[in-house]
Amino acid sequence: MNKLTSAIKVLVVDDEPLIVEELCEFIERNGYRCVPCQCGHQAIERFSEDVNIGLVLCDLQMPDMDGIQMVQALQRLSGKHRAFEAIMLTGHADKQDVIKALRTGFADYYQKPIDLAELLEGLQRQEVALQERQRNLQLGHLSRKLQYLCESIDELYQDLDKVRRGASPELASGSVDTVLSETVRVAMPAVFNQLSPRQLEVAQLVGKGQTNYQIACELGITENTVKLYVSQVLRLTHMHNRTQVALALSPGNAGGRRITAH
Repeated sequence: MNKLTSAIKVLVVDDEPLIVEELCEFIERNGYRCVPCQCGHQAIERFSEDVNIGLVLCDLQMPDMDGIQMVQALQRLSGKHRAFEAIMLTGHADKQDVIKALRTGFADYYQKPIDLAELLEGLQRQEVALQERQRNLQLGHLSRKLQYLCESIDELYQDLDKVRRGASPELASGSVDTVLSETVRVAMPAVFNQLSPRQLEVAQLVGKGQTNYQIACELGITENTVKLYVSQVLRLTHMHNRTQVALALSPGNAGGRRITAH
């Protein structure tokens, strides 16, 4: 074996059993695990059962379902939550078929008889491309979770603020330091009234000229969360950048003087 076994499996699909066997033997000798199939329907079933399948090597012309139809079915199964890369094998280098396959989503194609060394290089390239796509999917998933978490925290602060607004002066005076008092709000421009306590807290620190890193350290949150709050502040106040926020919060603007974001 030329390298450590890859975590990514290769789905090998061809209606000729001998070709499937030879391809799998060669690919497995070079560090991949293979899932052999002899028709498109079987390949779709194996793909849905095994999330480790990330590379698909399939013949274009097959009796029950051609390679393009099969890859389209795999794409529907994958949706936006799973990535794979497909390589087409064909005994007929028809230009229109190749163009259609590439437009469908095939990353590459090889004509039979196949140069196995070239095929291996192609698999390795697509493995790298797949790993990058998988990282992007994971980052997107984490970003959505972070956005949801940020919004949830923001809602909690808003609920807490509503409770404190309706609480007695004695209870309100015992509020946590991180929640701004109503006196501070009154002294700020009206454009900031719609912000939640946490958003207002971030806005004040931006007004002091602090960086995202400094704000994150002070509030005990991540820089990404700070970026989300800053983005929310800009959107809700209709301001274009941090400088406008800082100017709006400068002493000369206290007391409610009109602030514009033009």
